[in-house]
Formats: sequence, C-alpha cells, structure tokens
Amino acid sequence: MSKSELNRRNFITKVTVGTLGAAAILASCSGTKSKKEEIQLPELLDQAPDGKVLKAGLIGCGGRGTGAAVNFLDAGPNLQITALGDVFQDRMDNCRAKLKEQKNVEVADEKCFIGFDSYQKVIDSGIDIVLLCTPPHFRPTHVEAAVNARKHVFMEKPIAVDPVGARSVLASAKKAEAIGLSMVSGTIRRVQKDYMETQRRVANGEIGEIVGANIIRNGGALWYRNRKPEWTDMEYMLRNWVNFCWLSGDHITEQFIHEIDVMNWHMNQNPVKAIGWGGRQRRVSGDQYDFFSIEYVYENGMRTNCAARQINGCTNRKVQQINGTKGYADAAGKIFDLQGNEIWKYPKPDDGDTESKWKVTNPYVQEHINLVTSIRTGKPLSDAEAQVNSTLTTIMGRISAYTGKDVSWEEIMNSDLYLGPKTYAFGPVPGIPEKVPVVGVENKAI
Repeated sequence: MSKSELNRRNFITKVTVGTLGAAAILASCSGTKSKKEEIQLPELLDQAPDGKVLKAGLIGCGGRGTGAAVNFLDAGPNLQITALGDVFQDRMDNCRAKLKEQKNVEVADEKCFIGFDSYQKVIDSGIDIVLLCTPPHFRPTHVEAAVNARKHVFMEKPIAVDPVGARSVLASAKKAEAIGLSMVSGTIRRVQKDYMETQRRVANGEIGEIVGANIIRNGGALWYRNRKPEWTDMEYMLRNWVNFCWLSGDHITEQFIHEIDVMNWHMNQNPVKAIGWGGRQRRVSGDQYDFFSIEYVYENGMRTNCAARQINGCTNRKVQQINGTKGYADAAGKIFDLQGNEIWKYPKPDDGDTESKWKVTNPYVQEHINLVTSIRTGKPLSDAEAQVNSTLTTIMGRISAYTGKDVSWEEIMNSDLYLGPKTYAFGPVPGIPEKVPVVGVENKAI
C-alpha cells in the first residue's frame, strides 16, 4: 500500500454515506427489541425443507470454496452444484476431484469456467444460487453481478477489503432486499446455537448493562507460498493471497472478523473511533502485519479491547469476553458473576446425541440451511448489513494500526480508499509494492 493511500487526507470522498445500522441474520436474535420483551431463540432446522431442485454455482474453487460447496450440498435435499469458476486450472481440478470423492458430484466440463471473467459465466449458467468464495477483494464486484442477475447469494467473509468495496456490497444488499433475494454471510457465529443462546441471555440482561469487551484471537502463522520463477506478479499475489492486504484485507479483516462480529453482535452498535497498534516480526511474504491491538471507542464512552496475532511458537488463545455490570460472558457458552463464579454453561449434549434440543449443528452447514430454507419458504433472509458493519470495523482498526493515527467511523464511512488494481490480467501489478506499512516519521539525530 502506498504512502498516499495511507494518508488520512485521502479518506474523505465527495459522497457521504449515512451511518450503517446493525442487522442480524435472525431478527428475533438481533438484540434490538426492548429489554421489557424477553428475546427468544428462533427455531433452527437441522436440514432445509424439501422442494424443487436448487442449482448453485461456486466462484472460487480453493479450500474454503470447495468446503462451502460441500456444506451447501449437506444442507438439505435436491441441492446441486452445477457450475464452477476460478482463475487457476489446478484449483478447478482439485475442487472437481473432491466433489466427486466426497459427494459423488460431477460438474460438466462445459460448466467449468477459467479466467477473471469466470464469475459472470457461472452466474449466467442457469443457477439459482451463487457461492462467492474467492479472495475477498473480488467480493463486491461478484456480489453486484449476482444481484443484478437476480441470484441468491452466499458470500464468504469478509465482504470487502476497503471502504469502497464495503459500501458497494451494502448497495447491492439493499437492491437484493428490494427484489426479494436472500443473502447469507460466512460469519458463522450468529447461526451457531451455543453462541446464539449466550447472546440471547446477555441481551436479556443476565450480566446487567454491557460496559465493554475483551476480544483476542492469537494463533500460529498462516500458510505462504514462495514465488516461482515462471509466476507473474499477479499469479504470485493470487496464489499467496492471504499475505497481501489488497486481496485479503490483512488477517484482522480476513480472520479476526469472526471475533469482531461476535463483539458487534453483543454491542449492537458501531464504534465511533479506533485507536490501533500493530507490527511485523516474523512474516516472510507479502505486505501485512503479524499482530494488531485495537481499542474501539463508542459514543457513550464505552471501550472494547481487541488483539490478534499470527506467529508460531507463542501462546495461542481465543477470548470473546463481554463485560457487564453484574458479570461477564464467554460468548462461546458461559456466564460468570463478578467474582468469576460460573453461573451458567451451555448444556452441550453428549457426543452422538442427535436428539437433544441443544445440539449444535455445524455452523458452516447451518448458514446454508438457513439460506435454502428462506428460498423454499419464500421468506427472504439477509445478514449483509451486519457483515458490512463488522468488515468496516476491522478495516477501521487496520488503517489506524497502519497509520498510527486515530480513525473515526465517520472517516471510514466517507473514505474513498480502494485497494488493488482496477483491471485484472496475468502480468505486472504496478503500484502495489511488497512493502510493509511503517507508522510515524523517521527519528532524526541531534
């Protein structure tokens, strides 16, 4: 990312967009009801109802895309994967082999498309639903094309890497809502029953008024690929996409979004400012940081602290602690009083118990169950606005860490920051050096 792209003067665009409101996949679990009316969990089906055949096309045939295709097929009866799109033949071949091996599904040669325009060919191939699983830089363009073609959408997280892309997805989501399309995101926790029950209890006041949160995701380093001599700049970046900010949004956006989304779900409001820190010590590829620490500030003065690290050989942990005036919650399924005594725990059934009402369906499948159910029952569903908010929250923190400057929600909402090239071809990628952002100004000797 160039210095000019990081300059906060470039954040302000001529187009002003109003502040986004939080939205949830299921209105009855959104936390927006009056506290006088106790929130109840909606029914979660463990399989979508039967109906006419629904055909899906997969765009992005890597590991997550192939997994999403399998998850879709597991969501209910009469579901098919009929088209595939990617820029690399080897990823297409691997995806086809795994679909055949795991689900005995064969996609016809004439419905397998290669190239940067493959997304449009998949959309135009006679499908009902599109599964968007490419590197997230491409998500806004693919979402817009899918909605314009009146296709239902599953979009893997995050939905963008920059504010321009996030606003584009929001506009597409508004159009989808107006024409009765369903859109489901890959931020899985809002459809995971143990998380949902915990959020329900917190929203109903079991820890009192929320006063803050402590959110951590520390883990090992992600994969990377060394550049091969025959690769162009574009191929190198695409095959190494989790290490380039313009493709992934950095790990604060590409992975930490899960925990940030849980925080936003409980907070039920967007932060007004981010104060960020970060740096790099161990990565050997790309232009991203190894670690982030972000303080989010809210309109009422409340603060949340969020930190993420991807370095091997360190202590790993995930913390999703929501703090209240009467106690605190582990968002994954526990509630404690102020003295640290556990006062409630999600009653997870024994292994093999498939009849318990507390059974937690694989959330990677549950999101597709919800999508298919919404289509077959004629009740459109969308959590797009919630994912836009969570994506923008992570981007605000990333920009603050990259620049060493406080960044406001208003600045992000009005930002014209766009990452990546405007056209795509295998060859040089000018203007995007493999250079790590450095905050502040150089010290001068006296």
